[in-house]
Amino acid sequence: MDQPNGDAQADLIHALADPAAYPHPADSVQHIETHISHVFLAGDYAYKLKKPLRFAFVDYTTLERRRQMCEREYALNSRAAPELYLGVEPITRNADGRIVIGGDGEPLEWAVAMRRFGGDTLLSEMAAAGPLDANVIESLAAGVATFHDAAPPADPTGSHGGGARVTGEELHSSLDDLDASPLFDAARLQALRKVLDAALTEHAGLLDARLHDGAVRHVHGDLHLRNACWIDGRAVLFDGIEFNDRLAVIDTLFDLAFLLMDLIARDRADLANVALNRYLAARWDIAGLPLLPLYLSTRALIRAKVAAARHAQGDTAAGAEAEDYLALAERLMQPAPGVVVAIGGLSGTGKSTVARAIAPTLGRAPGGVWLRSDVLRKQLAGVDIYDHLSADHYTPEWSTRVYDEIHDRTRAVASVGQAVIADAVYARPHERAAIAAAAADAGMRFIGIWLDAPLEVREARVGSRGKDASDADAAVARRQADYALGEMEWCVVDASGSSDETINLVRAVLDES
Repeated sequence: MDQPNGDAQADLIHALADPAAYPHPADSVQHIETHISHVFLAGDYAYKLKKPLRFAFVDYTTLERRRQMCEREYALNSRAAPELYLGVEPITRNADGRIVIGGDGEPLEWAVAMRRFGGDTLLSEMAAAGPLDANVIESLAAGVATFHDAAPPADPTGSHGGGARVTGEELHSSLDDLDASPLFDAARLQALRKVLDAALTEHAGLLDARLHDGAVRHVHGDLHLRNACWIDGRAVLFDGIEFNDRLAVIDTLFDLAFLLMDLIARDRADLANVALNRYLAARWDIAGLPLLPLYLSTRALIRAKVAAARHAQGDTAAGAEAEDYLALAERLMQPAPGVVVAIGGLSGTGKSTVARAIAPTLGRAPGGVWLRSDVLRKQLAGVDIYDHLSADHYTPEWSTRVYDEIHDRTRAVASVGQAVIADAVYARPHERAAIAAAAADAGMRFIGIWLDAPLEVREARVGSRGKDASDADAAVARRQADYALGEMEWCVVDASGSSDETINLVRAVLDES
């Protein structure tokens, strides 16, 4: 690190502790110092200053450079959080000698101005305080998908260098730093390096193709729960990387992988699966799914490197954190055979409840891609998944269209090695045969499970549903009682008990299959 102006901001830091330095009411000022920034919380606002320093990945050594980086931080982060990022303000000295935010004097420094939000709204704090609601993660994943769609693609003829080289550099940089740490056995790191290098070689063509296919974009770069908050009923991304394009102009799935890895590291593999499926529902990008193990492991390695560096600086607790992340990086690279699981049953048997519970356990992390007929029907109709469709969308022709979509998507996902869980009624023998054939076409093992429950149970369940993608009601449940199911070749599971009982029975079937 080169820090030529280490004390240059000392007077500013002292002056900005005074509430009078701000152009709005502030009873008090809270100063937070990070690795590369000073943040001042004053009244309803926050101001972020860059430290005058240089690392290998960041250069803030001149006032003009800091101004440029403040402008860049505002421009990039206001894409996802316009309600948080308000602009860039000069810090000046008034005619009376006082240092203030704004003013007409010569700029002494620059600050990104933000709307202040409570620390308890950070998703990381929400996760620490108690179980994080799946609706919060769905909101976050949907927002990430929208953000990625709008992000500008990298120029494939530019200086990016290709996905294989960039990913390899990230991996080897992290492993080299871990090699230098006394925390880890060299043979262990060498074994992991061998596995990761093999994956890099195997997927080199796909990594580079992602650049040329527009999947490499200027995205967030630091996408984990500490950089997202819950404001006005939605998850909001903030604090994306502005100081180094190499860290932020990346594959969109590498960006998403940080969030998925963070959830897995917090023992919330279920929410990682929710995030993946919500993202794919909004942005059907499955071509890069074979890269997820590599991307997830790389993200864990980067966190291991950061924790090891903190340990070297005297944070003894960070040693255990580094070990946990390294173990996770190893685990995420362990092979896991894929499978296509079809969950069938009449309305009210609990198909979606079961599918949601077992999807995270299928195949490689973060689990199976959940294809739900109720959701796909709404998507094909071009409406919100919670909008009610008329009977015109439940004709035999529409049902054929929905099942064909499930089976086409099953082939596509299974063919790139990711597990699938297909959730639909599957009352007709030819529909059950078609999903089995889709799995066979992709060369993936197939398990069909039929959930069975008496009519009175099914009627009670559909009648008590809250907000749900399914339009089935008690009348639909009664009509289905007359369906001719034909020979049931799938494993029949009694779904008349509680949801936990049904889920456990299904898990037992999967364990034995």
